[in-house]
Amino acid sequence: MARKPADQSVNREDILLAAAEVLQRKGFEATTMKDIAGAVKLTAASLYHHFRNKDALLLAVLEAGLDHIINQIEPIVHSALSSDEKLRQMICAHVVGVTHNTAVGATMVFEIRSLMDVKPLSETASEADQRAYHDFIARRNRFFAHRDAFEELFRFVIREGIANGCFRQTDVGIFTKTLLGAHNWVGVWYRPNGRLSGEEIAAMMADSFLRALRNEG
Repeated sequence: MARKPADQSVNREDILLAAAEVLQRKGFEATTMKDIAGAVKLTAASLYHHFRNKDALLLAVLEAGLDHIINQIEPIVHSALSSDEKLRQMICAHVVGVTHNTAVGATMVFEIRSLMDVKPLSETASEADQRAYHDFIARRNRFFAHRDAFEELFRFVIREGIANGCFRQTDVGIFTKTLLGAHNWVGVWYRPNGRLSGEEIAAMMADSFLRALRNEG
């Protein structure tokens, strides 16, 4: 039985995880707030108490996933490890994180476009709706800036490795996007009961990317 609207005992993390799982299964366009509310046994009215609409909920899912991995990776970047060991640990942290929550990883792959394509308000929208919309757009822009900062952590370590001779010369931007694209797609194809664990997959991917980048000369 669904909870009454006044019952707010479900926490934010429960809602975000449920939303990611529903989005992974149904896709953004087909998903309704009622679907997500049902997944955590809330009424739709109660879910709207937490999130104004589906766009805001999608953004919150992506923000939480990005914040979590940045908090894991930043200390590695600023450590005294060698450049290649930094990159190895960063790859492993990201890939293992994706395998621990494939729904968020898949949302990062498939629903970024939905976040970018949010429809503008009609000219007849209320002042309150207009304020909420502009606040959402500003928050969405901060998310994309934060995502760029996340990518910059990898670019920084790769540039550092090139400068100290650990890595060969390469197009840092293209290499980084290739690396992170491979990481994110793990959320699409990984299965918890598959042949390899998340840790084993992460180690194999780290070996492959480091082999391609190391300066063997």
